[in-house]
Amino acid sequence: MPADLAVIGLGPYGLPLAQAAVAAGIPTLGYRTGPEAGSLSPAELRRMLSGGFRPTTDPAELGRVRTAVLCAPTPPGADGGLDLNQLEAAARTLAGHLRPHTTVILESPVYPGTTEGILRPLLEEGSGLRAGRDFHLAYSPSRVAPGNRDVTPATTPKVIGGLTPACTESAAAFYGRLTDKVVRARGLREAETVQLLETNYRHVNIALVNEMAVLCNDLGVDLWDVVRCAETKPYGFQAFRPGPGVGGHSVPQDLTAGGGRGLRMVELAREVNNRMPGYVVQRAATLLNEHGKSARGARVLLLGVTYKPDLADLQGTPAREIALRLRELGAAVSYHDPYVPSWSVHDHPVPRADSLYEAAADADLTILLQQHRTYDLQGLSVKAQLLLDTRGAAPTGAAHRL
Repeated sequence: MPADLAVIGLGPYGLPLAQAAVAAGIPTLGYRTGPEAGSLSPAELRRMLSGGFRPTTDPAELGRVRTAVLCAPTPPGADGGLDLNQLEAAARTLAGHLRPHTTVILESPVYPGTTEGILRPLLEEGSGLRAGRDFHLAYSPSRVAPGNRDVTPATTPKVIGGLTPACTESAAAFYGRLTDKVVRARGLREAETVQLLETNYRHVNIALVNEMAVLCNDLGVDLWDVVRCAETKPYGFQAFRPGPGVGGHSVPQDLTAGGGRGLRMVELAREVNNRMPGYVVQRAATLLNEHGKSARGARVLLLGVTYKPDLADLQGTPAREIALRLRELGAAVSYHDPYVPSWSVHDHPVPRADSLYEAAADADLTILLQQHRTYDLQGLSVKAQLLLDTRGAAPTGAAHRL
C-alpha cells in the first residue's frame, strides 16, 4: 500500500488533517475535490512531502489505502443551507475505487442523517459493498482552529460515531494515532449533531455579544470593559467579543434548509450577525458626519479584510459587504492587509494601500476590521485622522469602538 490514509478534500478541514497525519508519521495521500481554500507555504509543503505526504489527482489510488477521510467543503447554498455537491461528487469518486475492509470517515459539516442517508447509499451503490459489513463507515466532526497555535490535533479530543460499534472502533483506532483522546458517540447522528451544536454555539454567542455592542453604544457604556469584568466570573460565563460580522467556513445551521425542524435561536442569531456589516457602515457614516464630513466622497481605509486574524482566508468575510455598502454611499474605499495582495468586491478591484501609515493619515476614516498581529494600533491611532475599531484592540481612548 502506498499510504495508510487518503484525505479527500484539501481545504480548511482536510489540509489540517493531512498535516497532523504526516506529523504523526502516517503516509498520506491528498486528493483535491475542487478549488479549495487550503494553502501551504513552500517550506510547509517541503516538510510534508519529506514526511510522507503525496498529492494525487489519480482517483484509482484512493482504493489502495486503509482509511479514507472525506473533507470536501460544504459551503452555503442558494437556499441558505449546506451545498453538498462537492461532497457527493467526492463520495462517487471514492465509491468507484472502494475496497473491502476500508474505513471511510466523513469530517465535512453536514446535517444530522447525512452520513447514513446520503453518503452510505452513494458508497454502496458505487462500490457494490455493504457499509458495516464490507467496509467501516463513521462520522467525526472536524475540530480545527485556523491560526490558533495553542490548539493542535494532538491535544484536541476527537469525537467518533460509527454506523456499527465495529465501525466506531475502527475509526477510533485511526484517530488514536493523531490525538491523545478519542470520545465515542452513540452513533452517526449523535456525532453529526455534535458538529451542529458546536457550530451553532459559536454563532449564537457571537450574536448575543453583537447585540450587546449595539445596546452599549446606545447607552454610552463601554462593552469591552463589561466583557473584561464579566470574564473574571469563574463559572457560567465564557467570553465572546463583538465584531463587524461573522466569517469563516462554519455555517450556522437551523435545519430548515435541510428539510428539518427549525432552530429559532440559530435563525435569530443569523439575522443579528448578518446585520453587523450594515451597522458598521452606519456607525462609519455617523462618525464622518460628527466630524463635518459626508460619506459621499470620503476616503475610507479598511484594515484587515480576512475573516480571521493572521490568515489569508477570505471565506465569508464581512469586509466584502462593508466595502460594497460604503461604495454605495459614495465613499472611496481602499484597503490594507498584509495577507491579501489583491482584493475585489463583486468583480470590482479595491485599491490596496502600500504604505499603511501614509494611507491612514490620508484617509478621512480608517476602520479596523481585523486585528492582525503586524498592526501597531498605538501608532495607527496617532496617524489616523479618525479610527473606528470594530475589534476593541486599540488602546482605550485612542479610537471609537464598535
